[in-house]
Amino acid sequence: MHEELRAALAGLLDGLPPKQAAQAVDRLIANYRGRTPTDAPVLRDRADVAAYAAYRMPATFEAVRAALTAFAARIPEWSPATHVDIGGGTGAATWATAATWEGHHSTVLDWAQPALDLGRELAEGILPDDTRWQRRTIGEGLTVPPGTDLVTVSYVLGELRPEDRHAVVAAAATAQAVVLIEPGTPDGYLRIREARTQLIDAGLRIVAPCPHSDSCPIVPGEDWCHFAARVSRSSLHRQVKGGSLPYEDEKFSYVAATAFDATPAPARIVRKPQLRKGQVLLDLCTAHEALQRTTVTKRHGAHYREARDASWGDDWS
Repeated sequence: MHEELRAALAGLLDGLPPKQAAQAVDRLIANYRGRTPTDAPVLRDRADVAAYAAYRMPATFEAVRAALTAFAARIPEWSPATHVDIGGGTGAATWATAATWEGHHSTVLDWAQPALDLGRELAEGILPDDTRWQRRTIGEGLTVPPGTDLVTVSYVLGELRPEDRHAVVAAAATAQAVVLIEPGTPDGYLRIREARTQLIDAGLRIVAPCPHSDSCPIVPGEDWCHFAARVSRSSLHRQVKGGSLPYEDEKFSYVAATAFDATPAPARIVRKPQLRKGQVLLDLCTAHEALQRTTVTKRHGAHYREARDASWGDDWS
């Protein structure tokens, strides 16, 4: 799915000078995040949307796919039949959902018609033909169709006023499963933390990344919970983003919750494992001892080998 998305984006930008795309991206970055009222999206036309899709879709796709993969690992017998992507824009989270599960019907809701139009164009012939792209105000008054199995909300909450943010999470909480993703910054984590509390108050169970539905043990202002997804860059993507490396690491925060019984991991690795001679240091969030560091040595045999192969964000038992 990643290669199909890359090819679709390359076709979209074919003939658009990278310098022109980079200039559009610079302008959008300066004005987009956090200051967009729900009745006036910054993505005004096709040129804006094309430049922003080239800049953001690969990273958003990988972050959402990582969150959905961690979630799916905890509910191996479940898959959604219906999916709603709130604020989905050009559909990165819908692509990620299609890369995680098959056989579902997706609906993308967004306030920007140019983003929806381009998302439909990108998805043609790749995502299911019955994927729907609907213009909707993302905020107060938003509803999700009754019986929806999965709702995703990715990189949207930070664009909303507090009252609209609360309304979006409330609407999402009516689904059987909810996955919310925000940038892996202190502010992004705080928005996820706030939404996590709202989901719990609505009666949902936290499945990932947290190993419990109790209060988050992190002290705001001292640390924040986030993870990283590796994003490979095409040559065009490097030109648009002004980078030279063939990859980047997208930092993200997320929470996944369900209305049905699901068992979270006993613990989750919340920092990059530190490899030492004969030992591995793991920073864990656990169900019973909150945040802790554990040392796995060669004496632990198979567990040591597992620790050496473990990655930031993985379950740990």
